[in-house]
Amino acid sequence: MEDKLTLEEVYHVAHLARIEIDDAELENYRIKLKQILNDISRMNEIEVNDDDILIAPIEHNTDLRDDKPGVMLEAKDAVKNAPNKSGDFIKVPVIIHD
Repeated sequence: MEDKLTLEEVYHVAHLARIEIDDAELENYRIKLKQILNDISRMNEIEVNDDDILIAPIEHNTDLRDDKPGVMLEAKDAVKNAPNKSGDFIKVPVIIHD
């Protein structure tokens, strides 16, 4: 990567970011942008071994059953064991208040 950013490159990045900068701010933005580019360059140099990436501390071998259509419950059977019901409906506590 080049050691110095040109004024045109800094203005171009500012235009893309929709930032209006004047000549007094240009050098400050040039320095900060160069620091960001240097950090990205250093990150690209990190050696990554993709063989043993740890996604989670335990293995999840979840065996899911196949979905199969079954017999639909009757409304009276669905609410049979509900603690609070009204006809064919299950009453639940109000969670959202006005």
